[in-house]
Amino acid sequence: MVVVVLFPSADLRAQAKATRYAMRGMVLAIDAAHHSVVISHDAITGVMPSMTMPFEVSEQKQLSGLAPGAIVTFTLVISQSSSHIERVRVVRYESVEQDPLAARRLRLLQQMTRAAAAPLNIGQPVPDFTLTDQAHARVSLSQFRGKVVALNFVYTSCVLPQFCYRMANYFGVMQKRFKDRLGPDLVLLTVTFDPARDTPERLAEYGRQWNADARVWHFLTGSSTAVRRVTSQFGLDAFPDEGLFSHSTRTVLIDRNGVLAASIEGNQFTATQLSDLVDTVLRR
Repeated sequence: MVVVVLFPSADLRAQAKATRYAMRGMVLAIDAAHHSVVISHDAITGVMPSMTMPFEVSEQKQLSGLAPGAIVTFTLVISQSSSHIERVRVVRYESVEQDPLAARRLRLLQQMTRAAAAPLNIGQPVPDFTLTDQAHARVSLSQFRGKVVALNFVYTSCVLPQFCYRMANYFGVMQKRFKDRLGPDLVLLTVTFDPARDTPERLAEYGRQWNADARVWHFLTGSSTAVRRVTSQFGLDAFPDEGLFSHSTRTVLIDRNGVLAASIEGNQFTATQLSDLVDTVLRR
């Protein structure tokens, strides 16, 4: 009798010894030609701190559907001689904090408004708009051509800390991180979707909470029509609800050529990840 013993190949042995880590982060850039993606990721306890780094993907199809600003979960696979990521999944934003009735109303509003005017897609030029800032100055998007523009949306009466307050705080963090680049290379714009109450004076008071430099961080308001035109082109939805607003959350990056570079829905990312994305757009 001849006994045949089959030994696993080196590849199979390496796969068996590979260590896998569940991870989460924000996509900063995609390099399809080299089957890689740059991600600003959360820390892995006992393994590595949060940082920005490129990852090779196991298959190019893992890059499908990814765009700068996307929040993703993925598995990091580390073997003795190499590493890669797999099971890359985009995390769709769903607000668990909203009242169910308000959430249904907001979904209905989204269906109605987006049927009338679809929001811009990444890579499209952003139409010019003009609003009024906290110093009563007229501010147009076109005046910042040649600079990167970071734009978000708030209303000053917002009482939930995980929404408007968090978004303003993230810009406050960026104001500190990019203090040497604000003005020459980067501008921050915060647009209110409550222009009836958010006058320039009120926005100026709100900006002082964040030590906002009005020369480089503009809090913008205007007529209801002008504000609605801006919110709709970026897919921001809001409707009055018993003196407050039920609203979605959106953070936008516009590159030096006036093209939409990223459009991030929700609040499921960190100030560091947003700043890392801004840094990526600045380096282009």
